[in-house]
Amino acid sequence: MAAASPPSLHLALLLFAVRAAVSGAAGAVGVSGGGQLWCVAKNNAEDGALQSAIDWACGPDGGADCRAIQQGGACYEPPDLLAHASYAFNDYFLRSGGAASPAACDFSGAAALIGLNPSWIHAMEL
Repeated sequence: MAAASPPSLHLALLLFAVRAAVSGAAGAVGVSGGGQLWCVAKNNAEDGALQSAIDWACGPDGGADCRAIQQGGACYEPPDLLAHASYAFNDYFLRSGGAASPAACDFSGAAALIGLNPSWIHAMEL
């Protein structure tokens, strides 16, 4: 079982949601009934699995735009693997069709779709 998320993770998730809302992409995908979906990393995912998934999503095969989570990027601080993975996973999910392609949010079991804005999640076990 993963340890409780540090306060820095909560800040990173808040920054993730704010940046997504301001960027015009909205950071979420509308679903029937007016809800939204976000693709986020699971709290209990192994660090190695998260890093491998980030590398793939941000690489040429995945095509996610991960500049914001690279050192010096707008969402790099704090340098938290779970927050960075959630950013990369959600960007890839949106670029892959979002709610129309729910399988795009799996990353070998390291990710999950949620209908709750990640900025409001506090150490939720996915």
